[in-house]
Amino acid sequence: MNRAHNVHQAHDSIKRVQDAGWENITVDLIYGTPTLSHEQWQENMQTVIDINVPHLSAYGLTVEEKTPLHHAIKKGKQLPLDEDKSKVQFEMLMDFIPKNGLEQYEISNFAKKGYEAKHNGSYWTDEKYLGLGPSAHSFDGERRIWNISNNIRYINSIKKGQLNNDFEVLSQEQRFNEYVLTSLRTKEGCNLDYVKSRFSPFLVDFLTFSIKKWLKNGEIEQKRNFLVLTKKGKLVADWVASELFYIN
Repeated sequence: MNRAHNVHQAHDSIKRVQDAGWENITVDLIYGTPTLSHEQWQENMQTVIDINVPHLSAYGLTVEEKTPLHHAIKKGKQLPLDEDKSKVQFEMLMDFIPKNGLEQYEISNFAKKGYEAKHNGSYWTDEKYLGLGPSAHSFDGERRIWNISNNIRYINSIKKGQLNNDFEVLSQEQRFNEYVLTSLRTKEGCNLDYVKSRFSPFLVDFLTFSIKKWLKNGEIEQKRNFLVLTKKGKLVADWVASELFYIN
């Protein structure tokens, strides 16, 4: 993975933070790596429980172009990703972690009660948010805004009383697609009442029609006025969401 630290340093860092009195901490795990066996993955998850952290983020490995891993796989120096193995390890994650006190409140995030990430929650539920600092992103309900990334230029613009940023205005269809994608990732799911209040009747009808096959096949279930991914649906969450996108 080309990390700058090893497992012992990671354990030591967590212990130092805990010994200093910090309770609200999180750790990240990655599954589906070419050399990670199911046994090793089980050990990693058990370690999270043993060190008693209140929050876990766990992500399936993806290979981005122009990264060391991408080059290694392309040259045959590293095994390619095994989607079946990644699926099994995600199922192991969904079974083991909630049984040990951390609820899966979003597809990639698990927490003890009261330790859910409030910051990320704004992204998942179409709320407005303000980003401060270089490269920070904001959302005002209609526009996505991002600050310049250069530290010096950002500081100089603030000194002049200016905001050096750029933005894009999201169409109603884009906002609809993003809400469907992100809300379905959460335990609460996609709020149909919110969809009706936020988007046009046409998009409401489109969603009502589009979800029928997923309800029938068992990837989605309806709980009152919320559409929620089942365990089966979580395994193909991105596919389900993309099939619910409105493409003009």
